[in-house]
Amino acid sequence: MVTPVDVAVIGLGSMGLGMAGSLIRAGLSVAGCDLSEAARARLGEFGGRSAATPAEAATGAGALLVVVVNAAQTEAVLFGDHGAAAVLRPGAVVIASATMAPADARRLAARVEALGLHYLDAPISGGAGRAASGELTVMASGSPAAFAAAESVLGAIAARVHALGDTPGIGSSFKIVNQLLAGVHIAAACEAMAFAKSLDLDLARVFEVITQSAGNSWMFENRVPHILSGDYSPKSAVSIFTKDLGIVSDIGRSGSFPLPVASAALQLFLATAAAGMAHDDDASVARLYAMIAGLDLPSMPQAEIT
Repeated sequence: MVTPVDVAVIGLGSMGLGMAGSLIRAGLSVAGCDLSEAARARLGEFGGRSAATPAEAATGAGALLVVVVNAAQTEAVLFGDHGAAAVLRPGAVVIASATMAPADARRLAARVEALGLHYLDAPISGGAGRAASGELTVMASGSPAAFAAAESVLGAIAARVHALGDTPGIGSSFKIVNQLLAGVHIAAACEAMAFAKSLDLDLARVFEVITQSAGNSWMFENRVPHILSGDYSPKSAVSIFTKDLGIVSDIGRSGSFPLPVASAALQLFLATAAAGMAHDDDASVARLYAMIAGLDLPSMPQAEIT
């Protein structure tokens, strides 16, 4: 018989695994599930229990933290084969952290609440480092009961929780605005660094100067070191922003709202993905520029720029 845990974490990628570790350090018992055997093994090293399916992880749990890529994966975790929603403790809370359209958050919340469970629309921001240190920003909306049921989880994973309303979908709306800015800022940072290279500037000095100047952004400061080191192993992949800026574009189109800057950034991420870098770090937009302009970025294989 599986011993129930306080929290089940589904999705043990760079964010989910860090969040699981933060929960364990806070004294909560955690079970987790992921397609990656290596990720499940890492959870065991942290002191969590590995499970083969969402249902196995979530049986009897008081909270389910879903840290997957999108609404479709969230729905599969909750209601698909070996889904978790049906086996949670009565009155448990589902904390859904995937970036998704607000309409999807509202739809999933209705299905979860129909089972007598709580649903907290709780997308996250801060990156893998802050996930590992328990210092994420959470943009959350849901009923007061959902917030109360999620309190111990949120306290372990977040430095800041923005309570944005009592209706699921509001948190996702805030996250979509954040992702619009994040994607545009990454694309702009990559364009700026490739442009600097075309001017034959010392890129390390460009980084030093810009991070102390008005042109700096959080994304410039966070992503440009990937370009300087030539390390494009994915902290956040190009495919994340083809998805998220795609959601932004869909919402704008459905509401007849123009989004020309976000649309330009989306096209850059799509072109980077089409060039074979969909699963590389999102700073690979700089590599796309380098390929187009025949530039040699740090540690960039010559084959990529011929």
